[in-house]
Amino acid sequence: MKDELGTMSEMTHSSVFPLVAADVGNNRIKLGLFEADSRDELPEPKAWFGVSDREPDLDRIGRWLSEDVPASVSWWIGSVNRPTTTRLIDWLRTTRPSDRITMLAAGDLSLVVAVERPDMVGIDRLLDAVAVNRLRDPCRAAVIVDLGSAITVDAVSREGSFLGGVIMPGIGMSARALHEFTDLLPWIDVAGLTRPPLPLGKATIPAMQSGLFWGTVGAIRQLVELLSKEVADEPEVFLSGGAAPAIAEALDLPLRHVPHLTLAGIALTAKAQPEA
Repeated sequence: MKDELGTMSEMTHSSVFPLVAADVGNNRIKLGLFEADSRDELPEPKAWFGVSDREPDLDRIGRWLSEDVPASVSWWIGSVNRPTTTRLIDWLRTTRPSDRITMLAAGDLSLVVAVERPDMVGIDRLLDAVAVNRLRDPCRAAVIVDLGSAITVDAVSREGSFLGGVIMPGIGMSARALHEFTDLLPWIDVAGLTRPPLPLGKATIPAMQSGLFWGTVGAIRQLVELLSKEVADEPEVFLSGGAAPAIAEALDLPLRHVPHLTLAGIALTAKAQPEA
């Protein structure tokens, strides 16, 4: 891994903070400002900001930066969206030329990735595992559910290894597919699904909302059960992502909701880089 100013082995911890962690997804950029080293169980961003869209308005990020972020920071980026990341980096180089930019890859993480192609695993999934390894009981495995554009359900062993998992369409992606691949079903805004809908839909839109929400709940519940058997343990369950609060309520399982799991994983990875 390199940034435009050199390799990470040349960086000191003092040059890491303050940092902006950037989680670049397929339809959203989520940013978190971490101002100093922390001894907390999990680092929490002092401020965070998100922009949605396949072609996000980067000037909105600029306005957030001018209000909440110091004049010079290091940027640590975990991305599953190459075109948007290229736009973001070009924009940063133009608008904040003194900021250091680092793109993260699987090999930069303090994590054993026990799959055939670690380099092909979405970096967001691995960063979630880095953060969960800080949170979980060291005597227990973990299952991580991240509800983004796609929903991932992943297993982490008792020893802390990322074991792989499941990728399926997110609620918004499923809603778009129902609309685009049928003649009469409307597009619905799933942002309104902030609490569980009635299971029995008595009109088209309520029926779609019920199917999208409860279908997701059922799939996650089943996958948590199946992955729990794979780790031969009773794992701790962690949820993150936009729809997590409502889904957590409906799952009725012992679990922990962590809103900024991926951003925390980025901050932990930055902190763990060797000093010069």
